Amino acid sequence: MKSFILVLFLVFLSFFLSLAPAPVLYAEEKEAASEEGPGQSVPTLGNQHISSLRAPHAPYNSVPPTSGPHTHNVAQWGVYRQQVPDELQVHNLEDGGVMIQYDCSGCKDLMKQLESLVRSYYKKAKAEEKESGGRSKYQHIIVGPYKNIGNKIALTAWGKIDKFDEFDEGRIRKFIEAYVGIDHHPR
Repeated sequence: MKSFILVLFLVFLSFFLSLAPAPVLYAEEKEAASEEGPGQSVPTLGNQHISSLRAPHAPYNSVPPTSGPHTHNVAQWGVYRQQVPDELQVHNLEDGGVMIQYDCSGCKDLMKQLESLVRSYYKKAKAEEKESGGRSKYQHIIVGPYKNIGNKIALTAWGKIDKFDEFDEGRIRKFIEAYVGIDHHPR
């Protein structure tokens, strides 16, 4: 009798476990599993908040960073002449941002090209916002300098990076279109 009850219990248990929903993957787990899209995938380091820019934290696994410890604050979206601290820009990436950064001296033409490209997205965002009354994903872009990236240009999004040396508008637009506006906060 005990064996029959045990077998019956195991049958019911396996039936109910088969009805359980599949585990929900957070954005960083989904992206770590996906190699699709422009740029190279970088394993994500989570969404840990730190108290300040100077708070100690684990090192980032890419330059510039693509995920990991960050402050509660974000950098304003836009054009920068100074490097945005890693701990701020990572939060911007988590919020669905794309960073376009450059490392070159005397490259005013490249700076102008990159800034002009970003401004074209801001114009697109304003038009979308006027039409819909909501906030456009195209407001989530930053362009600015970054020292020692190993190339002239680096594009970053949450868990993604692309580095190259010559201005390539199509490549940059493809990266932006693939990743801008995708929120990466745990749900």
